[in-house]
Amino acid sequence: MSGFVPGTVQSGNQSFRLAARFALRELRGGLKGFYIFIACIALGVAAIAGVTSVSRALTEGISQEGQAILGGDLSFSLIHRQADAEQLDYLNGLGDTSRVATLRAMTRRADTGDQALVELKVVDGAYPLYGSIDLQSGQSLEDALASKDGMWGAVADLSLLARLNVSVGDTLALGRATVRVTDVIEAEPDKLAGGMELGPRLMISDAAIGETDLVQPGSLVRWRYRVKMNPAPDIEDLSAVVEAAKVDQPDAGWRIRSRANASPGLQRSIDRFAQFLTLVGLTALVVGGVGVANAIRAYLETKREVIASFKCLGSTGGFVFQVYLVQMLLLALIGIGIGLVIGALLPFAAAAALSGVLPVQLAASIYPEELGLGLIYGLLTALAFALWPLGRAHDVPPTALFRDIVTGGSKLPRKRYLSATAVTVLLLAGIAILLSHDQTIAGIYIAASAGAFVLLVVVARLIMFVAKRLPSVRSTELRLAIANIHRPGALTPSVVLSLGLGLSLLVALALIDGNLRRELTATIADKAPSFFFVDIQSHEKDAFEALLNKEAPGSNQQGVPMLRGRIVTLNGIPSDEFKPVQEGSDWVLRGDRGITYESTLPANSKLVEGSWWPEQYAGKPLVSFDAEAATDLGLKIGDTVTVNVLGREITAEIASFRDVEWQSFSINFVMVFSPNTFAGAPHSHLMTLGWDEEVPTEQELALLKTVSNTFPTVTAVRVKDAITQVNELVAQLAWAIRGASSITLIASVLVLAGALAAGHRNRIYDAVILKTLGATRTKLIIAYGLEYAILGLATAIFALVAGGVAAWYVITQIMDGTFVLMPVTAVGAAVVALILTVGFGLIGTWRVLGEKPAPVLRNL
Repeated sequence: MSGFVPGTVQSGNQSFRLAARFALRELRGGLKGFYIFIACIALGVAAIAGVTSVSRALTEGISQEGQAILGGDLSFSLIHRQADAEQLDYLNGLGDTSRVATLRAMTRRADTGDQALVELKVVDGAYPLYGSIDLQSGQSLEDALASKDGMWGAVADLSLLARLNVSVGDTLALGRATVRVTDVIEAEPDKLAGGMELGPRLMISDAAIGETDLVQPGSLVRWRYRVKMNPAPDIEDLSAVVEAAKVDQPDAGWRIRSRANASPGLQRSIDRFAQFLTLVGLTALVVGGVGVANAIRAYLETKREVIASFKCLGSTGGFVFQVYLVQMLLLALIGIGIGLVIGALLPFAAAAALSGVLPVQLAASIYPEELGLGLIYGLLTALAFALWPLGRAHDVPPTALFRDIVTGGSKLPRKRYLSATAVTVLLLAGIAILLSHDQTIAGIYIAASAGAFVLLVVVARLIMFVAKRLPSVRSTELRLAIANIHRPGALTPSVVLSLGLGLSLLVALALIDGNLRRELTATIADKAPSFFFVDIQSHEKDAFEALLNKEAPGSNQQGVPMLRGRIVTLNGIPSDEFKPVQEGSDWVLRGDRGITYESTLPANSKLVEGSWWPEQYAGKPLVSFDAEAATDLGLKIGDTVTVNVLGREITAEIASFRDVEWQSFSINFVMVFSPNTFAGAPHSHLMTLGWDEEVPTEQELALLKTVSNTFPTVTAVRVKDAITQVNELVAQLAWAIRGASSITLIASVLVLAGALAAGHRNRIYDAVILKTLGATRTKLIIAYGLEYAILGLATAIFALVAGGVAAWYVITQIMDGTFVLMPVTAVGAAVVALILTVGFGLIGTWRVLGEKPAPVLRNL
């Protein structure tokens, strides 16, 4: 120990340099005992750095392909109506323009009558302005959509051909026209700009749409005008053009997007999913932090003689702390380095693996900011869980260090270390919340994780308390198992902490997924109508109702006028500047909303505040608002809402708030206006049809065929088909979430293995003494197996309760659903916990029981 003079006072820098030298010398012996430490840090850092890097790669990919995704540098969209001559002149003055219309429609086979809902896209000759549409045959889109032999061409997704069992060259009825399928779409550059799709794509030219009669006054058609500017401006100049368009065309009523936000819905989904995965990675780090604390505590246990020697030679507690803090930081940096390398490589791996799955190409690269975030998280986590055990070594006298195994080491460290631990934890939580896409959700998640961590400590102590006070049992094995649970230095806190958080998270996610599926299935069976019929023209309404009464006697029918409008201002404040009271509740202000008018209160709504207008009301426009949305936005009775409908801005006063049963799948609207608001405005009608009892699928399909043949311009949406698609999406998302969340469980397993390894020395001592006193290997295996089984079962019960409470909160308080505890999930959690604890425990115990008594007894 050259360079160390016992009892001398050295400056801070000299002391730290000396501590660093001793730390490096002690690490010459290798990393044995710290592999779990390094693995826990590496796993959490890799999760955070990798997820944020992949999210950044997706975001950059969307940005780089923004022109192709949007279909232009700028997009101006209108609902129900096309741009007028003045607006077209304005758009043409900005650059090259292309017009695209999208709507949902029914297409049918003329020979069999089979029909399918399609996402119809109507394009002009300039489409696409950016990117290219790839057809299976390689021919141009213009040739594929051209009229040949008096029939317009159409191109379709392969899934539509499979659904209707048709091939290229066959014909399909579309509205009142017949089109020929001339090719199959392999790649569509602007597909992401269309939002959620309920059916496969069918594409025709704008010259053909007139013959279909699908576009009528009030039809649910979205017209998009894409502009390609020459030369392409940068993002700042584009923003200036957007602002100028709002000033130059204040009454246009269009929604403007630039390539900077080509797919806002996808971007929001990426941000939210990345936030969730980042929080999962942070949870993995927190769980791994338990492993860090276990590893450091076990390591200090093996260094009792060294620390005692330091103190006997005159070193201060601060010097001892510095030595092992430097070692911990060096080991943490090794784990962080491994995690950062994995995180840096993950975007490249994701780009290769998902190249044929994602509709956008990842911009795979190394992103220093995201890697830096992983570095910060890793260091803070290591410090948060290392300061406590390191602080205890500061001022414990050598005699106490030698007794630590007997006393259990319950003495708290000095206040400076407690304070440093608290500051580090708060800093870690603060960064996680501040950098989150939704800070409210992040705050809830962090608080729940912290609460679960504290509860796990309490549960572990409670298990030990109960075990200590249980009456003596006759079984020797069970008595030994119970004693092992509550003795000084027991594995109980480590095992419960190791598995508790990971299992709780998985139980919560499984229960949320199961309840959402149950809610969807139950709603379909009990409440949801069988069909939605859209774009029923006013002059067809009576005939359409007559057909439904004839073909579906005894069915329940509901019909309302249907328009689309966009909220422009609230209380005179532009919607894009309005700040909701509840963060994340601005969904009402994004895009167009379905709206209607009613003279009486809708059947599935309950008036909670204000009053409804009289049936023959003829005063100023009034509106009834969804109560929950109004509360989130901070609206009150008497406030004003301005909506743009068919190019007109209409201001209405809020007269009432309603509770709306969104889960019923019935006709529901956020805003219901007084009938005089839209007097004389062209619009279509929306109808639903259902039965009180479940009817055969054949009867539903027969009605669908009759309606499609008799009213070819009416779009019919079979609810079961739509929900099936939603279920498939939910299933895919659920598997993705479970897969990502398994990172936490992997961290839990690593920490469990580390905890058992940390107790290896004590187990050898116990086993040797017991074998010397006559215990057989079988009895010891049974005793240890019972101990691990009891701990695993207790952890599973906690995970079920904690995960169940978390799932209940999400389902009932955030999603406004009903919660049911599912026994299969409970059993699954118990089985996983038992397998992990008993399995890992017995593997380690088997090695312990193989130790020969003589060498151990000679060293006692």
